[in-house]
Amino acid sequence: MDTKELLKKVRKIEIKTRRLSDHVFSGEYHTSFKGRGMTFSEVRQYQFGDDVRAIDWNVTARYNEPYIKVFEEERELTMMLMVDCSGSESFGTKNQLKSEIITEIAATMAFSATQNNDKIGLILFSDQIELFIPPKKGKSHVLRIIRELIEFQPKSRKTDLSQALKFLSGIQKKKAIVFVISDFMTSDYEHTLKIAGKKHDVTGVRVYDHREESMPNIGMVTMEDAETGEIMLVNTNSKKVRMEYEKNYLDNVRYFNETFSRCGSGAVSTRVDESYVTKLLGYFKSR
Repeated sequence: MDTKELLKKVRKIEIKTRRLSDHVFSGEYHTSFKGRGMTFSEVRQYQFGDDVRAIDWNVTARYNEPYIKVFEEERELTMMLMVDCSGSESFGTKNQLKSEIITEIAATMAFSATQNNDKIGLILFSDQIELFIPPKKGKSHVLRIIRELIEFQPKSRKTDLSQALKFLSGIQKKKAIVFVISDFMTSDYEHTLKIAGKKHDVTGVRVYDHREESMPNIGMVTMEDAETGEIMLVNTNSKKVRMEYEKNYLDNVRYFNETFSRCGSGAVSTRVDESYVTKLLGYFKSR
């Protein structure tokens, strides 16, 4: 992709996702994810209805009239976007790939965090850490993240979420808001998710295509595994083959929902042809 085309794509995503974050998400994001506590702001004269427990007795004694301490939420947070860039994200049947929806969701979350003056970091992962961008503030930083989401070419096509969560726990010492955005076509990550969830506020956002839910009956078909590159001849006429495929898919979905629930983390699922805006807003409100 040449520079002109890349900039055009970045601009298109910026316009769409920034509008969403400005008018839809910023308030919900602010409400859903709290700061680290309350910090002292100022002292002002007592007004009828104020909490008497907030009276500053030293200032009150000095001026011979009641004054109270005013506190405000210490807002600054860090958001870490953990984005799956493995081979299975390049699938899509409704004019959009899963990877394109994932990029839009990540960009929307990043601009929402920017609205609240929070830092944003990025971890791109496959079965290894493909790219790590340390958390920083600012629009130019968010645009860099979007550029990487659009054009980055991973070294591996496989997935290992457990390794990515282990990396997160190692590099992010302070509590962060973490969005893991993936199709979650993987398993065996409960232990590392539990560890990460004790320190961070973790949400899994599962992006999927309706064609992945079942295998159509269309005869003998040559298929390629998007993550291993293995090419195989599959008899889709076989009811047993179709049932095994569907069972494997449902097992992954069940593992995702049950594991995130057991680990005390949030979970959202959105199909590529659905409104991820509606799904995420519903999730924020439920918090």
